[in-house]
Amino acid sequence: MAHLLSRRDLDFLLYEWLDITSLTEREKFSAHSRETFDGVLDLSADLAEKLFAPHNKAGDQNPPYVGDDGKVVLIDDVKTATDAYADADLIAAPFPEALGGMDLPSTISRASMAWFQAANPGTSSYALLTTANANLLVAHGSPEQIDTWVRPMLAGRYSGTMCLSEPQAGSSLADITTKAVPAGDGTYRVSGTKMWISGGEHELTENIVHLVLAKAPGGGPGVKGISLFIVPKFLPDGTRNDVALVGLNHKMGNRGTTNTLLNFGDGSHPVPGGSGAVGYLVGQEHRGLFYMFHMMNEARIGVGFLATAIGYAGYLASLDYAKVRTQGRPPWSKDAASAPVPIIEHADVKRMLLAQKSYVEGALALGLYCSRLVDIEATSDRAERDQAHLLLEVLTPIAKAWPSQWCPEANNLAIQVHGGYGYTTEFDVEQCYRDNRLNPIHEGTNGIQGIDLLGRKVVMDGGAGLTLLYETIVATIDRAPSDGETADYAAALRAALDDLVATTATLWADANPAVALTNSSVYLQAAGHIVLAWMWLDQLLAVGDKTGDFYDGKRAAARYFFRFELPTVGPQLALCKSLDQTTAETDPAWF
Repeated sequence: MAHLLSRRDLDFLLYEWLDITSLTEREKFSAHSRETFDGVLDLSADLAEKLFAPHNKAGDQNPPYVGDDGKVVLIDDVKTATDAYADADLIAAPFPEALGGMDLPSTISRASMAWFQAANPGTSSYALLTTANANLLVAHGSPEQIDTWVRPMLAGRYSGTMCLSEPQAGSSLADITTKAVPAGDGTYRVSGTKMWISGGEHELTENIVHLVLAKAPGGGPGVKGISLFIVPKFLPDGTRNDVALVGLNHKMGNRGTTNTLLNFGDGSHPVPGGSGAVGYLVGQEHRGLFYMFHMMNEARIGVGFLATAIGYAGYLASLDYAKVRTQGRPPWSKDAASAPVPIIEHADVKRMLLAQKSYVEGALALGLYCSRLVDIEATSDRAERDQAHLLLEVLTPIAKAWPSQWCPEANNLAIQVHGGYGYTTEFDVEQCYRDNRLNPIHEGTNGIQGIDLLGRKVVMDGGAGLTLLYETIVATIDRAPSDGETADYAAALRAALDDLVATTATLWADANPAVALTNSSVYLQAAGHIVLAWMWLDQLLAVGDKTGDFYDGKRAAARYFFRFELPTVGPQLALCKSLDQTTAETDPAWF
């Protein structure tokens, strides 16, 4: 792939827009500077281009398989790349110095990871999952658990997973059947089956630390009875735990990441002392879902970044292609003997490129904005911390769902720019499309994100989250100039925002979730577009009157989003306000 991300865009977003160096004024990040941030980004771009990107296609064309010895086989390049990532201390970097980390801001760590996600979604996922696993245990695990499991993960010796779904339950965690029984020695014996476990089995690391949701005795039905357990592939003394690979799932894309069906405690690897896999309780019994949401929310922002990075790589590939591919002539040219022009000269190709640019640059802005909220929350007094946390709560379903819906659309347009060549495996954009199609599905489908946003996030605490989002966006609107094109954008955003608030009130007027949530996915799309319009308006204010092609490109992408995309919000919110029940009232027998 010719390009992965735009370093110029990253520099603008980090330094000119978010002023990320101001974080170094906070004690936690005081050892850092722009120089250290740039050093991490330079290293990341170099490793991504040299060790991750070259085997992206090979990993896709040679997916993992189970060898004759029962072990998962990956191409050798995957281990070379993941070892180099760990050796560069990039797993440990965002963690405290006391754990061997650098206290690197989450914003920079996410920007760093985006290079690897753009270069090779499959290989980069192992580090992403491990980081999220370690973060959960640092937040909720005991000091002994941190020493035993987290430190080796940060060193790259161990890797981590999250085990939620089950074959019969899918995303309905209330219906999981995996059990955990106290063993009498402080451990538990875990038995059950988990499905869709990314990174669930491989030989890349010495050990795999599974975080497993299971029901312990006395918890009652539903999600309130769920606890969280560390269930490692190998116990601390080196004994093989009773965790067995049943099989690999064969995927449309993102093939470089193993995706597994795992049995816990089926007797394949019996452990002395009783049946079941040995598990270690994290925190308190029956609070497992609360703890797991720490990892899930982090993973959801990570999925948004993954979708963005793949979309961005596809956009840059189609941009390069459009500049060099000559075909056709301008509509006004009647001279058949004249030379064909680069297709980037055609208005419709410009439309497709502008759409991609507005999606991927807007999504990257949203992801980095949310990451900065994580940094603010981690380093603030209570009032500022609570504000940052609340805003992040509201934005998280959008930060996951919007990029995972619209960055695959960017990949779709990238294929279209290539024409027939884009549909062939010789060009990278078809793999981008397949790889990105996963992101609206995993870590909570976009349908679940819609229910989360409308059913929880905008109504919790008496609507405090929606109020804060409204006030934060209005603060940007109020900074806009009083006349000119940007003023028009601000007015359009204000109208859409007011409509969103009114729609929310209408949907919940009768406090009937059966009615309110029928069109939650439509609501999510509309809210997402409003948030992205905000991201673009805020970027424009950072651009100001600066000159040059880069800044003119920002203006053009913003113009596209406000003129082509934001107007779609009105009909969507009108549908929501109508309380239309077409989908809910459709009898399954009619299909």
